[in-house]
Amino acid sequence: MLAPRRVLFSLAILAGFAAAQASAEPVNVFAAASLKNALDAVSAAWKAEAGSEARATYAASSALARQIEQAAPADVFVSADLDWMDYLDGKKLIRADTKKVLLGNALVLVAARSSGVELELKQGVDLAGALQGGKLAVGDVKAVPAGRYAKAALEKLGLWASVEKSLAQSENVRAALALVARGEARLGIVYATDARAEDKVEVAGVFPEDSHPPIVYPAAVISSSKNPDAEAFVTYLSSPKAQEIFTAQGFTILK
Repeated sequence: MLAPRRVLFSLAILAGFAAAQASAEPVNVFAAASLKNALDAVSAAWKAEAGSEARATYAASSALARQIEQAAPADVFVSADLDWMDYLDGKKLIRADTKKVLLGNALVLVAARSSGVELELKQGVDLAGALQGGKLAVGDVKAVPAGRYAKAALEKLGLWASVEKSLAQSENVRAALALVARGEARLGIVYATDARAEDKVEVAGVFPEDSHPPIVYPAAVISSSKNPDAEAFVTYLSSPKAQEIFTAQGFTILK
């Protein structure tokens, strides 16, 4: 039989091992689909520098927020708008003291590469005519941030009524992008960074900044997270290396 001191020592070793195992768990990051390319690169850089790992789940911010509300095992949320972050904040599901507004983006019209489509997106432009009877791919205009930005821009420019029946709404902005890349939609409304990420499309027009609410990406630690690396990862998203990666992908850095 082990002496009491040896038993306590063994228990201490086991407790230390358990703590080390817990701290080695990847940070589960729920992030807007438009961040995939950039955030994958940032996560790789963080692992190289800090030795810690982040595991990302990408989808529409709306879908991710609902999953977090249903107790999905997320440590960090990075949204494509403030509304869904504020939604979780209102339910006390994020640590408000960790919330940071990180990035900005632009809203663009895309077409298949070499399509020849080029439009100056302003009042009176014939966007419906440019569709030539085809579809306009967008994120879900009632929930997905990119879709809501798209609807706001179309309404501001007086184009909504002429294209509403031509919309092909998708579960997230990357799905809308894919419809254009595959030729299943004539045109699409996505973020500028999405257009950069897909070589089968090209920018056919840029929506004026004042035609929609500012596109911003906030991040925060989830209240229920027990991962000791979660806050460090959110902090790293504002590091010089992360900012370099985000800028190279076409995002703007917000201070």
